[in-house]
Amino acid sequence: MIAIFGNGKTAKDIALREKNCKIFDDKIENVFHDEFGNGYYPANLFEPTDNMIEIASPGVPPYNHMIQKANNVMSDYDFYYNDFPFSIWISGTNGKTTTTQMVTHLLSKHGAISGGNIGNSIASMEKAPIWVLETSSFTLHYTNIAKPNIYILLPITPDHITWHGSMDEYEMAKLKPLQFMKEGEAIILPKKYSHIKTDGFAIYYENSLDLADYFGIDITKIEFKEPFLMDAVMALAVSKMLYDEIDYELINSFKIDSHKIEEFRDYKNRLWIDDSKATNIDATIQALKLYKDKKIYLILGGDDKGADLSELFETLKELDVTIFAIGSNALKIEQLSLSINKTVFVSTILENAVKEIDKLFIDGVGLLSPAAASLDQFSGYKQRGDKFKEFVINLRV
Repeated sequence: MIAIFGNGKTAKDIALREKNCKIFDDKIENVFHDEFGNGYYPANLFEPTDNMIEIASPGVPPYNHMIQKANNVMSDYDFYYNDFPFSIWISGTNGKTTTTQMVTHLLSKHGAISGGNIGNSIASMEKAPIWVLETSSFTLHYTNIAKPNIYILLPITPDHITWHGSMDEYEMAKLKPLQFMKEGEAIILPKKYSHIKTDGFAIYYENSLDLADYFGIDITKIEFKEPFLMDAVMALAVSKMLYDEIDYELINSFKIDSHKIEEFRDYKNRLWIDDSKATNIDATIQALKLYKDKKIYLILGGDDKGADLSELFETLKELDVTIFAIGSNALKIEQLSLSINKTVFVSTILENAVKEIDKLFIDGVGLLSPAAASLDQFSGYKQRGDKFKEFVINLRV
């Protein structure tokens, strides 16, 4: 019997493929069954048995009562590992999605497809020579068998502290694949982790430049600026390792997703930036670096997931910035802003922040880079970014 914890996309895809599963979720109130023989149960009805396979959806945290009661929890990566082709896993705090997309963009001519934390779940992945998997710390926490052939680890900065319980636990999840990898399998990871033991072939970096030097990549031929330059170098490094190819024209043809440092102008030709995908402090710090020489009208706030924001405010201390606080941590942002003597408005909601910036905005940039998740006020970062652009466009009305 397969028990699945959670009822999101991962759980639904497993149930659709395997059939006759038991799905347990805190949001299910009454028992029911679907056409494939899958049963859906309130979480409090879960009882482990000796012959039960327990698969945790990535969103179910380790302190959940079902996880605590379970005997042998595994990830979907572990459950389907025997079906894996050659796989490239990409993790880290920021840039996972873009790097995954860039690697797939370069390797699609060799049959690569992407999935994992973006697009297709493991249960719904098609057969292909190469899987490029954006891999979250949630999945890695529950993974104890599966391992990649190539592991790309972007820098790790504070995120998902509430879910993991501490920064150390979050970091340990990201580093977990190193203990499983074997000779002949490659790892690209920050130099600060050079003390971590692994049997894989480890390539360490401190920044885009030294990684480019290692692989013989000419960064002057890459059209992306940081933070996307790092993603592009990572993708080219994978292509170089596998096929001895460095295709500058192909990487430069890649289009960055919306809501990532996306510039646009309003009816007064003032520059606004939609960086709604900046859901943690490091992503916001990277955005601030790009506009550090300008006056910044910064919209911050949302669900910060228990992160320590002090590093962000150390960065803000040195900038010409006015802060507009929104979301569930707005009062926290207000106190931190005042502690570094920055002007702050508690706008509470995004529309108010845009209208308040409009009154003050002459030169500089209006930047939505919240350093927080969006679910306290929006369905996701995409809706937050779309609403931001809508509010800016409607300023002329």
